[in-house]
Amino acid sequence: MERAEKEKVLGEIKEAFQDVVSVVIADYKGIRVPAVTAMREDFRKAGCHYRVIKNSLVKIAVKGSRMEPITQLMVGSTAVMWSTESPQAPAKLALKWAAAEPKFVIKGGFFDGQMLDAKGVDSLSKLPGKPELQASLLMTFLAAPTDFVRTIIAAPQNFAYLLDARKRGLEQQ
Repeated sequence: MERAEKEKVLGEIKEAFQDVVSVVIADYKGIRVPAVTAMREDFRKAGCHYRVIKNSLVKIAVKGSRMEPITQLMVGSTAVMWSTESPQAPAKLALKWAAAEPKFVIKGGFFDGQMLDAKGVDSLSKLPGKPELQASLLMTFLAAPTDFVRTIIAAPQNFAYLLDARKRGLEQQ
């Protein structure tokens, strides 16, 4: 790779990592090309990025940034997966592929200013996603008005039940 090409790739990496939410790093050595192609497609569909980048370029790109601790993981053949939207998406997909491809080994990752080991990536994958959090928040917002309406309706409704019971009681006599 020529110097100009390296500088171009380095600029792309720095730009991509500026607003990254989470990163997963894995060893892909020994995986067949069709599997890697399918893997890339899965990551693309999920809004994530999958790229094989020279370790030295990643080390230079993250030097002095909040992501500098990941340089410890940049050893051997390395695939880097990241997302700028969903922190758990790359972790979920990487774990799925690690289960399907025994040679695909997760080394670790990065999330919320911290370097993660393989167990940390597993924990990250189990976090609720954005849609789940939005639904939970919506239900929280709707709970108070719903309870308020139930409370307002309860007194007249109970009074109607009381009148109905009294009416049936009088009819039986």
